[in-house]
Formats: sequence, structure tokens, C-alpha cells
Amino acid sequence: MVKAEGVHKSFGHVHVLKGIDLEVAPREVMCIIGPSGSGKSTFLRCINHLEQISAGRLWVDGHLVGYREKNGKLHELHDRDVAAQRRDIGMVFQRFNLFPHMTALENVVEAPVQVKRVPKAQARERGAELLERVGLADRMHNYPNQLSGGQQQRVAIARALAMEPKLMLFDEPTSALDPELVGEVLDVMRGLAADGMTMVVVTHEMGFAREVGDTLVFMDDGVVVESGDPRQVLTDPQHQRTQAFLSKVL
Repeated sequence: MVKAEGVHKSFGHVHVLKGIDLEVAPREVMCIIGPSGSGKSTFLRCINHLEQISAGRLWVDGHLVGYREKNGKLHELHDRDVAAQRRDIGMVFQRFNLFPHMTALENVVEAPVQVKRVPKAQARERGAELLERVGLADRMHNYPNQLSGGQQQRVAIARALAMEPKLMLFDEPTSALDPELVGEVLDVMRGLAADGMTMVVVTHEMGFAREVGDTLVFMDDGVVVESGDPRQVLTDPQHQRTQAFLSKVL
């Protein structure tokens, strides 16, 4: 579902990603861990072309992301073509980014109606189903400022699912939440994994990675230091840098 080949990303003189090679199979849950500044979130943003890569190739579901290749050279796609690719990729951010003037249901319905031209009644019916799925059937007419952080993040997940993506990206979805609200968001993500959603999750939640992840990737300083079965990596890391990081967070 995702293939990264020699992916580099620089911001000016700062070299953030230094040759990432990764593959994510359909229905796989890949968790990415590492210290702040290691390039985890940048890599996630490259997958759906919110950031342009500086070198390498990225494919999602067999399609080159953000570019077309002709005679061995990459040519940037038009904005509308990039937007069409993004429809298949749901993304959930640290901050919920909900429209404050719209109810939970209106937030979920907006993109299918505006982008996919789904009839409003059909979109509202599907939106209500998704809010029920994330445990918010009784909150669908509430505005974001009437919801807790955990509830807002669950609305954000429902909003991403409303576009029926093939792939879900989560950028530290619980890091902005109070500790007691983390569990309700992770429960929704567990449900998605159980339903077979392909997911790439940047996270600090080691318990979630151990329990739900199929693959655990440790990144540091823009490279993949170590990857493998989450339980093996967490209990018996092979690389000294992984050992040092896990000794501080476990």
C-alpha cells in the first residue's frame, strides 16, 4: 500500500529525511517511534504530499505520489491531481483542525459533499453511522467547543473515514490529549485495525504499538535505525540507539 524508496527531504540547508526505505502492506499497521526532530511527522506528511520530497520515490497503492515519471524524470502533478490522490489517504493530526462553526456531523459531512459530490442526505446518513462507530452518536449536533479533546479527535477520525480512504495516517493523534482521554481515541484506532484498515501511526504510545502494530519502526536523525515485530523491538532492541531511546520511554 505504501512504498518509500530512498526518500529525502530538506528544508533549506536542514536535511530532515536522509534516505527512507519502507514498505507497508495492505491491512498492515505500522507504528513509527523516535525522538522529536527525527523526521517521523515529516515522512508522514510526504506520504500524502503535504510536503514535497527532495529525492527518491513514494508510491501509495501503486501510484507515484505527487509526481508522474517520464523518461526517468519526475514531473510535479497539478494541484487537482494531487487533491484526487489525497482522497484515498485519510490523515489525523495532533491538533483536531475541526471547523469551529460546524457541528460534529457537519464537520464529517463537509468533504464528501464538497469534494466527492455525495448527495447531502446520503452523506449525513453515512456521517451519523461513522460518529456512532467512534462512540459519538449522542454528540453529533454538538460544536467542537462543546466537546472534550478526545471527542474532538474522534470526530476528526470520523471525518477522515468519511472519504472512504484506502490508507489512514495518524500523526501523534493522542499527544495533545489529557492522559485520561487517550484511551478512547486508541480504542477507535484498535477498531479500525481490527477491521483491516491500513494504518501508519506516528506515536509515543508504546502499549498501543506493542498490542496493535504489525511493524514497529524506530527513526532517529532522518533515518530508519531499526524495524521489526513490535514486541521483539521493544523487548530486545538490536541497535544501541534504539536501546537508549527505549530506556527513557518505557
